[in-house]
Amino acid sequence: MKKPRPKVLAFNSSPHKGKGNTALILDPFLEGMREAGAEVELFYNDELKVKPCRGCFNCWIKTPGDCSQKDDMTWLLPRMREADVVVCATPVYSYGMTGQMKNLVDRMIPIADPFMEVVGGRSRHISGAGDKHHKIVLVSSCGLWNMDNFDPLVAHVKKMCQDPPVEYGGALLRPHGMVLRTMLDMGAPVNDIIEAANDAGRQLIETGRISQVTQDVISRELLPIELYVRMANEQFRHVMAKRKVKN
Repeated sequence: MKKPRPKVLAFNSSPHKGKGNTALILDPFLEGMREAGAEVELFYNDELKVKPCRGCFNCWIKTPGDCSQKDDMTWLLPRMREADVVVCATPVYSYGMTGQMKNLVDRMIPIADPFMEVVGGRSRHISGAGDKHHKIVLVSSCGLWNMDNFDPLVAHVKKMCQDPPVEYGGALLRPHGMVLRTMLDMGAPVNDIIEAANDAGRQLIETGRISQVTQDVISRELLPIELYVRMANEQFRHVMAKRKVKN
């Protein structure tokens, strides 16, 4: 019997969509999963109509499993229930995910069950009846230099994976991401980062995990912190000066 293709549902919440810094890591990652045989769907949050959660709990009490708001979550929720992997791709905004991604995450509540259990001394909701056990993978880019700027976002996603319980599949993190595209265009030796993102996708589908070595390559230093800050400041001054002249 032929083994079914793993289903991957990916969301890119960057307002720059396929032209943003987040896409530089996300796109080869998804391509690697396709090459390994996965069925991949990519959605841009900016193109989805997803209203904020109203906290009415109708999806638990009145219409179990279905949100009373009729927007794009009506057809997205069944896809989420069938997915083997859900990829949340977001730039770091104020040390967290974008508002578009947070709206999506909040509206995923119908996938959980309202009833709770105690595991390891902490309470959590249980998975909805018939829901597939899936992985959640984080892909993120940050304009600041240091890796610890991802800490609040990674902690958030890991906590999401605890309630209801799903598997945390890892994080592809690109600090000081503003310079990566420029270095690629200049022909600088940074293709190993793109190749590692592609390899991460194949690893996830073929082995069920992404090696720490691969994640470390994606996050590796591109420039010394002092040089990066100087270049970023010069770029902002240049853009602001041009706009002042136009005005």
